Amino acid sequence: MPDHCAAPVKRLRTRAQFQALLSRPAVARTAHFALHRMPVPMYGSAETDATDATDVNAAPSNPVQPDAVSFTVSLFAPSDAVWLGAMTPKRWARRAVTRNTIRRQVYAVGECLVPPLAAGAQLVRLRAAFSKQQFPSATSDALRQAVRAELHQLFQRGARMKVPA
Repeated sequence: MPDHCAAPVKRLRTRAQFQALLSRPAVARTAHFALHRMPVPMYGSAETDATDATDVNAAPSNPVQPDAVSFTVSLFAPSDAVWLGAMTPKRWARRAVTRNTIRRQVYAVGECLVPPLAAGAQLVRLRAAFSKQQFPSATSDALRQAVRAELHQLFQRGARMKVPA
Protein backbone atom coordinates (compact mmCIF):
# COMPACT_ATOMS: atom_id res chain seq x y z
CA MET A 1 0.00 0.00 0.00
CA PRO A 2 1.49 3.37 -1.00
CA ASP A 3 2.23 6.00 1.66
CA HIS A 4 -0.52 8.38 0.52
CA CYS A 5 -3.27 5.83 1.14
CA ALA A 6 -5.46 5.85 4.23
CA ALA A 7 -5.53 3.06 6.77
CA PRO A 8 -6.42 -0.26 5.16
CA VAL A 9 -10.08 -1.03 4.83
CA LYS A 10 -11.58 -4.25 6.16
CA ARG A 11 -12.88 -6.59 3.48
CA LEU A 12 -16.28 -8.20 3.46
CA ARG A 13 -15.83 -11.96 3.86
CA THR A 14 -19.06 -13.70 4.80
CA ARG A 15 -22.21 -14.36 2.87
CA ALA A 16 -24.24 -12.64 5.60
CA GLN A 17 -22.21 -9.43 5.18
CA PHE A 18 -22.82 -9.39 1.42
CA GLN A 19 -26.51 -10.18 1.83
CA ALA A 20 -26.96 -7.42 4.40
CA LEU A 21 -25.57 -4.89 1.94
CA LEU A 22 -27.43 -6.26 -1.08
CA SER A 23 -30.70 -5.88 0.83
CA ARG A 24 -30.11 -2.11 0.75
CA PRO A 25 -30.80 -0.05 -2.39
CA ALA A 26 -27.86 1.15 -4.46
CA VAL A 27 -26.81 4.68 -3.47
CA ALA A 28 -24.85 5.35 -6.68
CA ARG A 29 -24.59 3.84 -10.15
CA THR A 30 -22.32 4.15 -13.15
CA ALA A 31 -22.46 2.37 -16.49
CA HIS A 32 -20.85 -0.80 -15.07
CA PHE A 33 -21.02 -0.55 -11.27
CA ALA A 34 -23.47 -0.02 -8.41
CA LEU A 35 -22.55 1.05 -4.88
CA HIS A 36 -24.47 -0.28 -1.88
CA ARG A 37 -23.82 1.34 1.48
CA MET A 38 -24.94 0.73 5.04
CA PRO A 39 -24.04 2.75 8.12
CA VAL A 40 -23.01 0.42 10.93
CA PRO A 41 -24.35 1.36 14.38
CA MET A 42 -21.72 1.29 17.12
CA TYR A 43 -22.00 -0.21 20.56
CA GLY A 44 -22.87 2.61 22.93
CA SER A 45 -24.46 4.74 20.20
CA ALA A 46 -27.96 6.17 20.50
CA GLU A 47 -29.37 3.34 18.36
CA THR A 48 -27.99 0.51 20.47
CA ASP A 49 -28.64 2.33 23.79
CA ALA A 50 -32.30 2.80 22.87
CA THR A 51 -32.73 -0.91 22.22
CA ASP A 52 -30.86 -1.93 25.39
CA ALA A 53 -32.89 0.43 27.59
CA THR A 54 -36.30 -1.07 26.77
CA ASP A 55 -38.34 -2.34 29.71
CA VAL A 56 -38.41 -6.13 29.84
CA ASN A 57 -42.10 -6.20 30.84
CA ALA A 58 -43.22 -3.68 28.24
CA ALA A 59 -44.26 -4.90 24.81
CA PRO A 60 -41.79 -3.58 22.23
CA SER A 61 -43.26 -1.58 19.37
CA ASN A 62 -40.93 -3.33 16.92
CA PRO A 63 -39.67 -6.66 18.29
CA VAL A 64 -37.29 -7.23 15.35
CA GLN A 65 -35.36 -3.97 15.72
CA PRO A 66 -33.13 -4.82 18.74
CA ASP A 67 -32.01 -8.08 17.16
CA ALA A 68 -31.42 -6.42 13.79
CA VAL A 69 -29.19 -3.73 15.28
CA SER A 70 -27.14 -6.18 17.35
CA PHE A 71 -26.89 -8.56 14.37
CA THR A 72 -25.62 -5.73 12.15
CA VAL A 73 -23.11 -4.64 14.77
CA SER A 74 -21.85 -8.21 15.17
CA LEU A 75 -21.53 -8.63 11.38
CA PHE A 76 -19.33 -5.57 11.03
CA ALA A 77 -17.19 -5.55 14.18
CA PRO A 78 -15.28 -3.30 14.72
CA SER A 79 -18.10 -0.96 13.77
CA ASP A 80 -15.92 2.16 13.47
CA ALA A 81 -13.94 0.63 10.60
CA VAL A 82 -14.45 1.02 6.87
CA TRP A 83 -15.72 -2.23 5.32
CA LEU A 84 -15.45 -2.72 1.55
CA GLY A 85 -16.55 -5.57 -0.65
CA ALA A 86 -16.40 -6.28 -4.37
CA MET A 87 -18.88 -8.44 -6.22
CA THR A 88 -17.99 -9.48 -9.77
CA PRO A 89 -20.46 -12.07 -11.07
CA LYS A 90 -19.56 -14.50 -13.84
CA ARG A 91 -22.55 -13.22 -15.73
CA TRP A 92 -20.76 -9.91 -16.42
CA ALA A 93 -17.10 -11.00 -16.39
CA ARG A 94 -16.76 -14.53 -17.75
CA ARG A 95 -13.03 -14.98 -17.25
CA ALA A 96 -11.54 -15.32 -13.76
CA VAL A 97 -8.60 -13.10 -14.63
CA THR A 98 -11.00 -10.27 -15.53
CA ARG A 99 -13.03 -10.72 -12.33
CA ASN A 100 -9.85 -10.70 -10.24
CA THR A 101 -8.52 -7.60 -12.01
CA ILE A 102 -11.75 -5.71 -11.37
CA ARG A 103 -11.84 -6.86 -7.74
CA ARG A 104 -8.24 -5.75 -7.16
CA GLN A 105 -9.00 -2.34 -8.65
CA VAL A 106 -12.02 -1.92 -6.34
CA TYR A 107 -9.89 -2.54 -3.25
CA ALA A 108 -6.99 -0.40 -4.50
CA VAL A 109 -9.22 2.57 -5.29
CA GLY A 110 -11.20 2.15 -2.06
CA GLU A 111 -8.05 2.22 0.08
CA CYS A 112 -6.48 5.21 -1.67
CA LEU A 113 -9.48 7.51 -2.00
CA VAL A 114 -9.05 11.16 -1.03
CA PRO A 115 -11.02 11.93 1.09
CA PRO A 116 -11.18 8.40 2.50
CA LEU A 117 -14.37 6.39 2.70
CA ALA A 118 -16.62 7.05 5.70
CA ALA A 119 -16.94 4.42 8.40
CA GLY A 120 -19.53 1.82 7.53
CA ALA A 121 -19.98 -0.99 5.05
CA GLN A 122 -19.81 -0.55 1.29
CA LEU A 123 -20.21 -2.99 -1.57
CA VAL A 124 -19.26 -2.35 -5.19
CA ARG A 125 -21.23 -4.61 -7.52
CA LEU A 126 -20.40 -5.13 -11.18
CA ARG A 127 -23.74 -4.71 -12.98
CA ALA A 128 -22.78 -4.78 -16.66
CA ALA A 129 -20.07 -6.32 -18.82
CA PHE A 130 -17.21 -4.33 -20.30
CA SER A 131 -17.27 -4.38 -24.10
CA LYS A 132 -15.25 -7.20 -25.64
CA GLN A 133 -14.72 -5.07 -28.74
CA GLN A 134 -13.19 -2.25 -26.70
CA PHE A 135 -11.24 -4.54 -24.33
CA PRO A 136 -10.43 -7.78 -26.23
CA SER A 137 -7.83 -8.88 -23.68
CA ALA A 138 -9.08 -10.44 -20.46
CA THR A 139 -6.86 -8.04 -18.51
CA SER A 140 -4.97 -5.03 -19.82
CA ASP A 141 -3.78 -1.61 -18.73
CA ALA A 142 -6.60 -0.04 -20.71
CA LEU A 143 -9.19 -2.10 -18.81
CA ARG A 144 -7.56 -1.27 -15.47
CA GLN A 145 -7.59 2.45 -16.26
CA ALA A 146 -11.21 2.35 -17.40
CA VAL A 147 -12.25 0.47 -14.25
CA ARG A 148 -10.33 2.87 -11.99
CA ALA A 149 -11.83 5.94 -13.66
CA GLU A 150 -15.34 4.56 -13.32
CA LEU A 151 -14.75 3.57 -9.68
CA HIS A 152 -13.57 7.10 -8.84
CA GLN A 153 -16.76 8.41 -10.45
CA LEU A 154 -18.87 5.88 -8.51
CA PHE A 155 -17.33 6.78 -5.14
CA GLN A 156 -17.73 10.52 -5.87
CA ARG A 157 -21.42 10.01 -6.63
CA GLY A 158 -21.80 7.85 -3.55
CA ALA A 159 -20.20 10.50 -1.32
CA ARG A 160 -22.85 13.03 -2.40
CA MET A 161 -25.77 10.70 -1.66
CA LYS A 162 -27.35 10.51 1.76
CA VAL A 163 -27.65 6.95 3.04
CA PRO A 164 -31.09 6.00 4.43
CA ALA A 165 -30.87 4.66 7.98
